[in-house]
Amino acid sequence: MKKIKSKISIVLIFLLIGSLSFPSNTCALEPKIADILITNDVENVLLYARLLNGFKPKMEMGVLAGIPSTFTMWIEVYEQRSAMWDKKITRKEIKRTIKYDNLKKTFIVSTNKQEPEIFQDFESAQKAMSDFNGMIAVPMSSLKKGRNYYAMIKIKMDKVRLPLQMEYVFIFVSMWDFETSWYRQNFTY
Repeated sequence: MKKIKSKISIVLIFLLIGSLSFPSNTCALEPKIADILITNDVENVLLYARLLNGFKPKMEMGVLAGIPSTFTMWIEVYEQRSAMWDKKITRKEIKRTIKYDNLKKTFIVSTNKQEPEIFQDFESAQKAMSDFNGMIAVPMSSLKKGRNYYAMIKIKMDKVRLPLQMEYVFIFVSMWDFETSWYRQNFTY
């Protein structure tokens, strides 16, 4: 009896060590922000960024079922100071929502109360949701020449709220929640 218990415990220990030593596939699919670029036009500092791995398969199924989903991007701009804490210049919140119209068979992507864009296929709508191009980070008038600044960027998938507590029926909706880490991009004016 003792031999059987010791063999079982040895097998369990090897299984535990084996499972911890091999990285899971979910680590590779964590959402992240890539291709961050900060530039300017005449009046504003502009941010370009791309969200990678933002659409999980269950989230895609939910969107195709007509459940709207929203990405929220936060942009914080700081002035670097050596003697004191860095000074926060501004904080912006950009909300982008995708919704599928089952009757028209179109995807609607809207950003912060702007005119929504309409797409015929899901891939184009996903690209529009994931690409944050030309987002105004801060007006140039708020910056001083010759100083160093940095932008902190983060994207979060907002929790989906369904009417009549339907999120208890559609369990997969709770698996949509994600949040990227803060990403820092330095720039000089």
